[in-house]
Amino acid sequence: MLFPKKVKHRKWHKGRSRNCGSASQTKTDVSFGDFGLKAMEEGWMSAREIEAARRAITRCIKRGGKVWIRIFPDHPVTFHGNENTMGGGKGAVDHYVAVVKAGTVLFEMSGIDEPSAQEALRLASHKLSLKTRFVKK
Repeated sequence: MLFPKKVKHRKWHKGRSRNCGSASQTKTDVSFGDFGLKAMEEGWMSAREIEAARRAITRCIKRGGKVWIRIFPDHPVTFHGNENTMGGGKGAVDHYVAVVKAGTVLFEMSGIDEPSAQEALRLASHKLSLKTRFVKK
């Protein structure tokens, strides 16, 4: 699973989506491969989701071609636990998420034909919590 090796600050603020409905300014085009999976809505993607989608892609293409993951989960999410009283500080870091804006290309692939890529990315999209779309270069 993906997570940062070293962070400057262990716990972050939750953050708010300032531009509700705004599209991403970066990572909007298929740059490395020939086909991609683009996010159609904004949200958080956990490291587990990204890994599950990556495994679905590599299994579908039978380790042929090349896959690029364009997002990285570097945002820590804390969890305080149940049945704790108020106070006592912020909880421990539970997992990491990638903050995704609408229009961001999540995965890219090359080295295989279009129907195989479409099927692999379709299987990967079922593992994700965001709506996605298949895109070509």
